[in-house]
Amino acid sequence: MLGLFIAQVLNGLLDGTYYLLIALGLSLIFSLGGIINLAHGAFFAIGAYLAILITPHVGYFGALILVPLIVAGLGMLTERSLFTRFYRIDPLYSLLLTFGLAMVIEQGLRWIFGASPQNYNMPDILRGQVFMGDFIYSRYRLFLIAVAVVAVAGLWVLLNRTSFGRIVRAGVQNPEIVGSLGISLRPYLSVVAGIAIGLAGLAGVLLSPIYTIHPAMGAEIITLAFVVVVIGGLGSFWGVIIAAILVGLTKGILVAVGLSSWSTAAIYLLMFVVLLLRPRGLLGERILRFE
Repeated sequence: MLGLFIAQVLNGLLDGTYYLLIALGLSLIFSLGGIINLAHGAFFAIGAYLAILITPHVGYFGALILVPLIVAGLGMLTERSLFTRFYRIDPLYSLLLTFGLAMVIEQGLRWIFGASPQNYNMPDILRGQVFMGDFIYSRYRLFLIAVAVVAVAGLWVLLNRTSFGRIVRAGVQNPEIVGSLGISLRPYLSVVAGIAIGLAGLAGVLLSPIYTIHPAMGAEIITLAFVVVVIGGLGSFWGVIIAAILVGLTKGILVAVGLSSWSTAAIYLLMFVVLLLRPRGLLGERILRFE
């Protein structure tokens, strides 16, 4: 029974992991550019469908590298052609823009691939179970968690240990000062959008073998990803990580104790309590642009 309980908690953390990959991108794009990207989930779906197309040619691990890069390129193209028109204006306009973009992408996927759900086979090397005493868990799910941790750690290093990251963090807090130093944030906005949307593409590849692929899959995940961002706080890297862990643990524990029907409702209740006590989120920072 203890092994089953731990497995369910890990499954909850697994959910928190892919919420995290999408939520970090949402937070980055909004913090630097003021864009509320409701199309983020649609890029997650694009990643899943690209995995289906590319894997027969380059294999699963090749797709794991190429698909996020392709989706990141699409993200940069979207930023240069659409997002750039909506910086420094009311974020509600970008919300309407990206909502329409999400609908266009979803219908485009339905037109190209059809409405029927599709399956993606995981590589043989990652099939099977891991046995640790009485504890049994899926090898692929452990691999998924490990890849997500590496991706998040790499993003942290980029934002906190490089000159690129220092400029991005300064741009989040006070873009006027950065501009007065002669540094243009435009190319940084494009790269950040590419990285953020590329993370959604990575999540799409990672989740493909264990979730059914269909055109509306992005709409299903975007709401909970926003919940993670709201709980963690905009502009806070560690806040989003902590929020994703809390959401995953909440969901996993409730499922483990037999209250699976309450697991999603509990996540929204958690968001309500956090906003009631701290409207900026757990570790939300003061962003001058929006206050």
